[in-house]
Order: sequence, then C-alpha cells, then structure tokens
Amino acid sequence: MTSQEIRKKFLDFFESRGHKIVSSSSLLPKDDPSVLLTTAGMQQFKPYYTGDKDPVKDFGSLNTVSIQKSMRTSDIDEVGDESHLTFFEMLGNFSFGGYFKEEAIKYAKEFLENLGLTIDYVTVFSGDYKTPFDEDSYKIWQSLGVTDIRKSGREDNFWGPTGSEGPCGPTTEIYIKGVEIWNLVFNEYYSKNDIFEKLEMPGVDTGMGLERLAMVLQNKKSIFETDLFESAFMRQFSGRSGRIFLDHIRGAIFLIADGVQLSNKEAGYILRRLMRRAIFHVRKLTGESESGGFSVGINEIEMTINSGVSFYGKEYPELVTNQKRILTTFEEEYGRFIKTLDAGFRELNRLHNSESKVYSTEEYVSVKDLKFRESYKILGKLSAKDAFHIFQSFGLPREVMKDYCEERGIIFDDKGFEEEFKKHQEISRAGVEKKFGGHGIGSIQDKEMAEKMTRLHTATHLLHQALHDVLGGDSPAGGEVKQMGSDITPERTRFDFTFPRKVTPFEIKKIEDTVNSKIKLNLPVTAKKMSKEKALQFGARAFFKEKYPEEVNVYSIGDPDLTKAYSKEFCDGPHVKNTGEIGIFKIIKEESSSAGIRRIRAIVE
Repeated sequence: MTSQEIRKKFLDFFESRGHKIVSSSSLLPKDDPSVLLTTAGMQQFKPYYTGDKDPVKDFGSLNTVSIQKSMRTSDIDEVGDESHLTFFEMLGNFSFGGYFKEEAIKYAKEFLENLGLTIDYVTVFSGDYKTPFDEDSYKIWQSLGVTDIRKSGREDNFWGPTGSEGPCGPTTEIYIKGVEIWNLVFNEYYSKNDIFEKLEMPGVDTGMGLERLAMVLQNKKSIFETDLFESAFMRQFSGRSGRIFLDHIRGAIFLIADGVQLSNKEAGYILRRLMRRAIFHVRKLTGESESGGFSVGINEIEMTINSGVSFYGKEYPELVTNQKRILTTFEEEYGRFIKTLDAGFRELNRLHNSESKVYSTEEYVSVKDLKFRESYKILGKLSAKDAFHIFQSFGLPREVMKDYCEERGIIFDDKGFEEEFKKHQEISRAGVEKKFGGHGIGSIQDKEMAEKMTRLHTATHLLHQALHDVLGGDSPAGGEVKQMGSDITPERTRFDFTFPRKVTPFEIKKIEDTVNSKIKLNLPVTAKKMSKEKALQFGARAFFKEKYPEEVNVYSIGDPDLTKAYSKEFCDGPHVKNTGEIGIFKIIKEESSSAGIRRIRAIVE
C-alpha cells in the first residue's frame, strides 16, 4: 500500500464517520507562541479544546480529521538510525465533546484491522496519587478482545507535563510488530498548579506517524525504505550519513515552502542547522579528501530537492509553488557554508593530528554523550576549548564537529563545549552591549552575525535621515519626525519614529530608494570625537531618551566635514567603512507602534 493510498484511506474512514477533513496548518504556528514550530496535529485545534473557539461554527462538526506536517528536533542527534526523523506527517482524529474513549478506541482498532493489521499489545495509564488508573480504557480494550494490555506510568501514558496549566489526560498507545503506531490522548482533566480537576467537556486527540505506519504496512525494516523516501528521492544513500541527508533535505524543503527564512535564531536557526548538516553529509557521501576538502555536492542536492518536490507536491502544492526559492536558498547557503567547512576542517585536522592519542576502550565507552560501539577504534579526543575555538573562529557548527568525530572514533566533549559557550556568552554580554550602542544585541556568536548587524546598523542611520528627507518638516509630507527607539537583530532593523499618520506605499518606496541611492554612492563612514555641545551645533542627531557624556562619538555618512555630511548621529558604532558594504536595503513592514508613533522594519540583502 503506497503512502498516498494510506492517506486517502485514513481521511475517508473518518470522514464517513462524521469527521470534517481539515487541511494541514503551516509548520510556523500562527497563534501559538509557546512553540517555534508545529510539532503535532492538535496544535491548530488548541482553541477548540479550551472552548475559545466553536468547532461547529468553524467546521460544521464536533469532530475533525487531519494529516499534519510536523517538525521536532528534540531527537536530532538520533536521526541517522532506522526510525528517527525531524519532519514527519501526523495522522490524527480529534473530538471536542463529540465522543470520548469508547468511540476513539473502537475507531482505531477498526481502522487498523481494515488495513489488515493485528494489534500486538496496548498500554494504558496505571494511575498515581494525582489521577487514577484509566480503568475505562482498560475495560474497553478488554471488551474488544485485546488480551495484552500493559499498564504504564505518567511518563509514558499521560499527556501534559507536570506543573503545566491546561487540558491534559491519560493516553493509550497501540503497538504493532513492536512499533508504537498510534497514541490516543483523552483530555479529561484541567491541570493548574499541579492540581487536576475534571473537565466538563472532555476531548479526544490522537496521533499516528505516517512514516511508521507505512513501514509496517510495506513490510520494511526502516522508515527510509518506504516509498516516502525511496520513491520520493529516487537515489538511496546507504548508512547513517545517507539517512541524515535525506531526512534533513526533506525537513528543509517543507520549512522553506512554509516561509521560514535562514537566520541565527528560532525557526530560521533550525532551518540553517538542517541545511548545513545536510550539506556536510552529502559532500561526505560524494567524496572526501584527506585534507578535509570535499567534492562538490550541490548537483546531488538539487536533484534530491527536485525529486522530493515532485513526489510530495501532489499532496503539498506549496512545495511546487516555492520550488525555485527552495533551490536558490540551498545554492546560496551551500556557497557560504563550503568555505566554512573547508577552513574549519583544515583546523580540526591540524589540531587532531598534532594532539591525538589512543584511548582505552574503558575511557572511550565511559563518555555518555556518544553512542559508539565498543568495537570502534579510539583515535583521540577533541578538547572543549579546541572545539569552541573552531566554532568561534571558523563558524563550524557543533553538530557537524560531533558528526566528524563520531565517524572517526574521536571523543567530542559536548558538555565541556556547552560550558565554553556559556562562558563566551557572559563575556560577550558584558562588552558587546556597550560596543553596539545599546541596541540590545546580546552575545555575538559568529563573524557572519556581527557583520550582518554592522551593515544593518549603518543602514539604520541612512533610514533615519531618509525619513527626514521624505517625511520631515521641509518635505511635502510636512510631519515631525523624531526617533523614538530602535532595535537591531541579525535578521532586521526596527525603527520607531513620530509621525501623525500611516506612511503611504509611495512614500515607503521613496524612502527605500533614497537609502539605496546613498548605498550605491559608496559614501565613506567616518567617526569623530567631540564635545556634546559642538556636535549639536553641527546638527548631529541624538536620541533624546539616551543620556550622553560630555564627550561624544559622532558618525557621519558622506563628507567627513560635518557641515556637508548626508547623515550625522551620536553613536558608539560599529559601522561599515563605506555604504557600498551594506548591500540592498528593503523595507518589509510599516505599522503603528502606538498613538502618533510609526514603526518600520527593514532588512539588508
């Protein structure tokens, strides 16, 4: 049975039993700030469990069914074995007061039997001092002829972590051929301050991984042998590296199609992590030299992406729509990252070759972070300081260094690396805030981030002056423009200013063009120290909320002569040397911040 047939059978089964089919939501949750990415099918339905939304009004039914795109990276270090994934599809049926345990359990058993599957055993919640044994589920399974019913504790068979607030309840899990296939969650309690009270309207939330179900139905030993990988990506790479590559490529194309952009934090960081790890492994698979240089693997990546989009595009047309952007994102990141890889691995090889020693098997297997077999030959150990030096100086990600070490029998001190990273953060927080003029930057993790923020910093000065040019008192718009705040991150600049109305699209375009015209002129950026009084006489702009010392630093853009400069502001830097280094300036959003204050968000490319 193909994965497409499995999807159709699942949706048809529940639709025929009164469930409304609901399309998968995005991997970027719109109304759930508690998570970065969609991790389960129930996420888009949270408001219906709490009573904040009416399912009958929105769906015409108390019961729904969906196949949800999901992403989890909590087990990313396990990806590469036969069963762990980052991206997966979750089959689920949900009820918001329409039915409860008996119907949910009967539906699950009936659907699996319709597929020709036999349940090996099930688990139910054993109960504890907080909530009782789930006797109802136990008896329902008994009445259906299931004899192997195992009791498990809160960690395995209760949804809702200790101390959380919200709907929660016991679960029952179904196992076939030794694999957990389906998890049925019964939200019958409301937890607050670790006190559990019965809900007036209990709910059902189930989840079954399509990949695992396909593996069982297609009689495969690995999820990577199912059509979800073999038919989707055509060429199969063997071993751990091949599985990591295919999983990460699949996850990345879905993230990009849902609008995730590369960055060094949040969802954008997860995307970059997947892409860079995929690039590392495909270059290893397509050839590696002793010096650490890799053969080109971008063609392999592009073929894999095209094949995957063609296969999954039937169910998820957003992949086809965004295919060009997916390919471009990979090409650009590939070009950036191979330089990092080559330089980082030359340094890693140099350090390892000069300091390696043979470890005993006892020393080797005692390292809990690594899951090596005892038969591995121990070649040495990469110290935490050396690993962090490579990360900081060459930008080689920790996961890539761990992969490199694991495949060569080198011990990687993961705990020590984390300690080095924390020490670096503390030092950075103490010094970098002052260096960046109080723009809330925090710690700088690598050179690329620092360079991007520097370009954005100078672009913000140009934006400030352009606002005065286009919207200020001497312009046709004739409003008062005064800085009310700014914030710079590695992804964007945010600038707040006084203005009595919404900025029109024509004005936004004019502001953007003004900034880009100054960038193209490659104007010099100059710093001068002088008295605060003298700087104000020259017309240098100051942020009125800041308290400045008697001697200040003034950055000018254009002529070093302050009387002729295009822009001049009180600032402690850092800045580019010439505006041509900034790149292309784009305003991505203009909005109200509060009464009489507008906010502009912009990026540089």
